[in-house]
Amino acid sequence: MLWRHGQTAWNLERRFQGTTDIELTDEGIAQARRSARLLAALRPDAIIASDLRRTADTAAELAALTGLEITHDEALRETYAGAWQGLTHEEIVAQYGEQYAAWKRGEPVRRGGGELETEVADRAAPVVESSADKLPDGGTLVVVSHGGTIRTTIGRLIGLAPGTWESLGGLSNCCWSVLGETLRGWRLLEHNAGSLPEPVLGDDD
Repeated sequence: MLWRHGQTAWNLERRFQGTTDIELTDEGIAQARRSARLLAALRPDAIIASDLRRTADTAAELAALTGLEITHDEALRETYAGAWQGLTHEEIVAQYGEQYAAWKRGEPVRRGGGELETEVADRAAPVVESSADKLPDGGTLVVVSHGGTIRTTIGRLIGLAPGTWESLGGLSNCCWSVLGETLRGWRLLEHNAGSLPEPVLGDDD
């Protein structure tokens, strides 16, 4: 399960955070507490999280309910976006319009001179896989990270071409996506969910 952090002031301002260490708002803390109560019911076996404050504090709410220790890993940080960081959406479009348009077209772009999405997946996906490998059979791992990092990690794990990762869409604050491991590899079971997953009943399960 990949869980995005709670709300920050920069989220509200539509300001690109990247690796800037922004803390949660009061509402972000409340979101994390509400979500943690749901996720604790799944009896997770392990929690790993980005070491930035917004993810660490979100993860702490689940750790408080489960008694689990959090393993922090900077490989789960958000995409480093260089000169874009701290700018609003409107400022990015105004100052880096062609770069922004190329990124939206699915082209490999170093936004603001920062990381490629594939480089983010290169660092984050192996951490998720190695942590999942340590789980007991049928165990649950909660990965607390950032919207862009979660999307690129999911894209990598389920085998989508990098240019199509944007089609997964973003995650709302404190929502999550659920991956399951099958004989044919990883499978996306839930995306941008805010309630507990329901079993898939039907011919396509």
